[in-house]
Amino acid sequence: MMPAAACILHAGHESDTSRDTDGRHFPPTAAPSPATPVDRFLGLFWGYQRTQLLYVAARLGIADLLADGPKPVDELASATGTHAPSLARFLRALAGLGVFAAREDGQYELTDLAQPLRSGVPGSQRALVLAHGEDLYPVWGALLYSVQTGAPAFDHVYGMPNWEYRRLHPEVNARFNAYMSDLSSSRAAVVARRYPFRDTGVVVDVGGGDGTLLTAILTRHPGLRGVLFDQPHVVAEAGTRLAAGGVVDRVEVVGGDFFAGVPAGGDYYILSAVLHDWGDERTAAILAQCRRAMGPEAKLLLVEQVLPPGNVPSTTKLYDILMLVTNAGGRERTEEEWRALLRAGGFDLTDRLPATPIYEVITAVPR
Repeated sequence: MMPAAACILHAGHESDTSRDTDGRHFPPTAAPSPATPVDRFLGLFWGYQRTQLLYVAARLGIADLLADGPKPVDELASATGTHAPSLARFLRALAGLGVFAAREDGQYELTDLAQPLRSGVPGSQRALVLAHGEDLYPVWGALLYSVQTGAPAFDHVYGMPNWEYRRLHPEVNARFNAYMSDLSSSRAAVVARRYPFRDTGVVVDVGGGDGTLLTAILTRHPGLRGVLFDQPHVVAEAGTRLAAGGVVDRVEVVGGDFFAGVPAGGDYYILSAVLHDWGDERTAAILAQCRRAMGPEAKLLLVEQVLPPGNVPSTTKLYDILMLVTNAGGRERTEEEWRALLRAGGFDLTDRLPATPIYEVITAVPR
């Protein structure tokens, strides 16, 4: 395959450099011409290279090694067990994208774009990059299979559904859980701050995982109590999170299956990034179980993405493809699709509250 630079030259951009009579190239003497449709197309096409550059940087922990200041390539190579000349070429490529920066003394340092690759800092995306680069990258490589068959490429690549694969491979499950925890933490803080919860009552977090969202809500609203509900082996890990958040004495932890039933007696029932994992029939079944558990004055809150119409650029449209390749029936939905599903489960959609750039809090009440 022709390298990116060669493709761009062959796409008609020889004029962007000056050439003297013996064929040598010099920097352009004028500003480069605006990007053409071909330039923009190639920018999209070569995206997979950037993905893998970021993944390798995350896997090697380069950003963490530079957290206390610039370092030379040889020192980074020794710390990461890599081939120094090749690492130098790798870092040069990332620096060209603004991820890390080469200093005049030959050392490399962090940039704003490199900060998300650090571990354990606000806004860290390292867990996301590791999960996608290590486990989901091969799945995206089999996207054609999902488009042709409608079945998850994950099952095709790994021979089983993603839930089962993670259960059998603890290291994969750990990467996924770290990724979900980072996503939940950033989303939870915003939901807890922006949604107008009452001063008192009971919040039932259905499919609440390790309690990240529930902890954020109860911390901000000290008059509320909570019920954390998820599969028994999932909520078994929640005690540490609840204790660290100082809310463990206000939470009842319940293990179960939301297809079979949901704890009754709550004032708010929350499903955060749960329903997009399931097809319409299974989603309606989960909603119906929530409806059976709820009193007439209770509210249902869905923290989900909503697909925009038409040609509007949207990250949610890419998340929809992620659901296609990973979960049987999983999908992102339009407002009308959410309304229809909620009606099927016994609810009316009453409000949409933007929370993060891609997530909303959809409020519904029993019909």
